[in-house]
Amino acid sequence: MKKVKGKYTLGPDIDLDSEVVLDRDGIRITERRARKLAEEVISQKVGRPSLTGVGKQSPEIKARVPLKLKKSLQREAKRRGLTSSELVRQAIEEFLRSA
Repeated sequence: MKKVKGKYTLGPDIDLDSEVVLDRDGIRITERRARKLAEEVISQKVGRPSLTGVGKQSPEIKARVPLKLKKSLQREAKRRGLTSSELVRQAIEEFLRSA
């Protein structure tokens, strides 16, 4: 058996149509269902939607701030119904418009 990333071990292949394997809800996993589940997982998009454009990665800006400033940002963002990232983007845009 081959060890794969940490706690998982690859074993021999099994025929899900002849061997009964159940998911955590007790529903049987057949070869057809396993293929469908794998396709769904593979087709899932990961991460947040791009702000730059479809299929493009949005660049990140990172900055260290004092804890008090971070907490103030989080409170204000929550008060406005925004995420901290949305509020930071708005603040940067406003600052650059007035510069």
